[in-house]
Amino acid sequence: MKDLLDILVLGDGGREAAIVWKLRQSRRVSRIHCAPRPYFGATHAVGLDPFDFAEVANYVAVNGIDLVIPGNENIIAAGIADFLEPLGVKVIAPSRQCAALESSKEYAKEFMSRHAIPTARFMTVTTDWLDEGMNFLDSLKPPYVLKADGLAHGKGVILCHSLADAKDTLSDMLEGLFGEASSTVIIEEFIAGRECSVFLAVDGEDYIFLPTARDYKQLRDNNDAPNTAGMGAVSPVPYAGQEFLEKVEKRIVIPTLRGLKEEGLDYRGFLFLGVMELEGEPLLIEYNVRLGDPEAEVVLPRMKSDFVDLLEGIADRTLAVKRIVESDLACAAVVACAEGYPGPARTGDEITGLASIKDDCLIFPGAMKRDDEGRYITSGGRVITLASLAADIPEALTRVYECVDRISFQGKYVRADIGSGINNI
Repeated sequence: MKDLLDILVLGDGGREAAIVWKLRQSRRVSRIHCAPRPYFGATHAVGLDPFDFAEVANYVAVNGIDLVIPGNENIIAAGIADFLEPLGVKVIAPSRQCAALESSKEYAKEFMSRHAIPTARFMTVTTDWLDEGMNFLDSLKPPYVLKADGLAHGKGVILCHSLADAKDTLSDMLEGLFGEASSTVIIEEFIAGRECSVFLAVDGEDYIFLPTARDYKQLRDNNDAPNTAGMGAVSPVPYAGQEFLEKVEKRIVIPTLRGLKEEGLDYRGFLFLGVMELEGEPLLIEYNVRLGDPEAEVVLPRMKSDFVDLLEGIADRTLAVKRIVESDLACAAVVACAEGYPGPARTGDEITGLASIKDDCLIFPGAMKRDDEGRYITSGGRVITLASLAADIPEALTRVYECVDRISFQGKYVRADIGSGINNI
């Protein structure tokens, strides 16, 4: 590759903002291109539609793009790597077939079963198998976990505390609660463990662990429903030490990558493992085929090594000679969301106070934009993610919440307990 690279980042959330922020720290970057909209610090923002692959390919060719990084799972699942790589473009994402590990919960659970990867008991249900699904619910103890098979923007998992509610919810999901994404539903046994997000960089042959994280999906404090795409995160995870990660590697990582090869799948990109720690033992809950959001906002700040060097390792299959230097500092992130989220969110409200925090916290814009008067306004649900690095998680949380308090917009909502009691979660 060239000494200085032009890199195109596709996606419009806090994760992509964190990717842009991390790329800016590299001396290997010439220009950062962003689509569909700009981010703080982006050197070249373009109005591309990330799902118009022909348009993306033309932009890549005309502008000499060296690497394409699609952050969003929907772009990856739509097959951007399959479209661009035959044209000689290096894409940091797996193929559409590999992306089924995330885009189909049914495929992922069956894959785990085929390759003896420890996971919770489950059953796949469609309208034709509704009675069998109801009987399976009868065999489980509360609470009950229902998952939409397809992509639902992180909101397709519902935890029901009564059998009656679980049966009603199952019917609602199959009848279109999440559209086509819930035409098939996975009923899963609830595991009362501690969650951990484990991230890998994978080049088809070798892999490298990234820093661990713990994210918080539920909207309200104490992990109360409804489910969201993420309300905050912390890194590292105290209960996911070296001994635990060695178990994850032996029982989940190695069987997963071996299974992909056995099934003729060449996986290159980032791989997320949603792991549950249960009395020191790991169970795999789900796969994602990209960096998480808001986990990227705490994982990337804790990487001291050059991010572009890691990306090259993925693209060129040279991870065997790469390494990640992890910071001793902890990182905490909190998402400020708009009124109505995770449903239809209030938009168009001015965001104030950003200038007061630019030197104290990392700012990762999400659903926000500039209006014709130059003001920052809300444009969706998860408006902005703020993150802070500190000596430990409690100090990082104190700092980030102080920053969160300084920004304001109508209907702003944050969880107040991100990272609380992390050793006991």
